[in-house]
Amino acid sequence: MFSWPELQAMASDGVLTQLYQRGYLPPGTRPTPQLRARAASVLISPGIRQRVVAGRMTAAWIYGCSPEPDRLALLVDANRRISSLRSTRGCTFHEVRLGPFDVVSLGGLMVSSPLRTSVDIALHVEPGRAVPALQALLATPELGLRLRLLVHAIEATPRMPYRKAALSKLEALQAGPAP
Repeated sequence: MFSWPELQAMASDGVLTQLYQRGYLPPGTRPTPQLRARAASVLISPGIRQRVVAGRMTAAWIYGCSPEPDRLALLVDANRRISSLRSTRGCTFHEVRLGPFDVVSLGGLMVSSPLRTSVDIALHVEPGRAVPALQALLATPELGLRLRLLVHAIEATPRMPYRKAALSKLEALQAGPAP
């Protein structure tokens, strides 16, 4: 409806609030997970949108538990071909195994479930970014996460790389902030 320069001008005038890259909201509108997912989905070409799942820190942002990501982290099920997706800009792809309860649909985009998001962050994100995101995910009641559930999810998976590092991040959560 509006050109990119018009949107930018309206944002600088306070008529709109930027949500994510080219996504804007009227001022005072609370950004919900559905709106964040919709804003992210616009950046993913329609041809691959149904083949990818927003995950890791992108999913944490969608749930409102981390800052806006520089690049979208997209998960691709190992049963699908990933080579055709490599030319997509502004995204990082991670080939993973996805179970039936690992994915939810929000705002026209498939997003990793809160539990899967938390496990992936504990396993694959450096502690400086992972611990605050995990704290926020656990502190959001509507996501239904508990630290004990997260610990059991990581311990239950056999032969998982970075398992000890993930458990140490969770121990840091349990210990609370340092004095």
